Amino acid sequence: MAFLREFGMWLPSRVVTNAEIGEKVGTDNDWIRNVSGIEERRFAAADETVAVMATRAAEDCLSRSDISPADIGMVIVASGSSERRFPGPATTAAQALGCKNAVALDLPLASAGALFGLSLASRLAEKFGHILVIGSEKMSSVVLTEPMERGVAVLFGDGAGACLVSADKGRARIVDSWLGSDGSYAEDLRLEFDRPLAMNGRSVILQASRKIPSAIQYVLDQAGVLAQTVQVYLMHQANQNLIDRVAQAIGVSSERFYSNIRRYGNTSSASMLIAATEWSREVGFATGEPVVFAAFGAGFNWGALLVEGE
Repeated sequence: MAFLREFGMWLPSRVVTNAEIGEKVGTDNDWIRNVSGIEERRFAAADETVAVMATRAAEDCLSRSDISPADIGMVIVASGSSERRFPGPATTAAQALGCKNAVALDLPLASAGALFGLSLASRLAEKFGHILVIGSEKMSSVVLTEPMERGVAVLFGDGAGACLVSADKGRARIVDSWLGSDGSYAEDLRLEFDRPLAMNGRSVILQASRKIPSAIQYVLDQAGVLAQTVQVYLMHQANQNLIDRVAQAIGVSSERFYSNIRRYGNTSSASMLIAATEWSREVGFATGEPVVFAAFGAGFNWGALLVEGE
């Protein structure tokens, strides 16, 4: 058995409006908001690396828990925008946090990485005790690479989110998860070193709007939970229009899906945990109430995770 014990987040201080990013690619605020729901995003400074942001989000998470860095058995960092091939940000963040007894694991998965990390942690917590799952992304370094494409550059922002998964207790018990991968669409969303992000937006939206609802429905059906009874859906914040499509597909109001994409844009693998952090502090888990996490990303990789408030 494993539990979601605490959440944390960190966001850069620099706010980049639609007007600012739109000027770089020849578009305006209304177009960006209509196609994505985004109004602004955060861009990190030069010294705010993926590992630095991961560390700060984890520090925020641990500061709100009763667990010390020395008690952490594993640190998982999900990121698709790490600055180098190796070592990845996990070992750097674990060292900076003072997690001297932790195994460090990198998941180079864009957008769905944090969800995969939570699913792995739910199965490894019995052995490692306390596991930090962190999503950290510096997408500004990606979208500002020339040539900038209008449909890509306006979507992304920077930030980090963290979750402490424990074997003994927490705010919510992890009930089940389901993960999927389909490499036949791998070329439709890819990032090569020193190259701009390549994205077939139509393919991504089409596949995500099909695969996310099926993953959500699977974990709900396995647990005998009705979609309408879920307290909240905490989904990767890719695009507001996609979130609305997923809500419609499973037959619930889009208001049941927590959304902060308007303020932060798409922060890839960090977004779901940033959303979970904000929601948990604004509302929080209700005893016995189901909550669903869901994500879709490059690969294509996707999945859903069901928890129940303690």
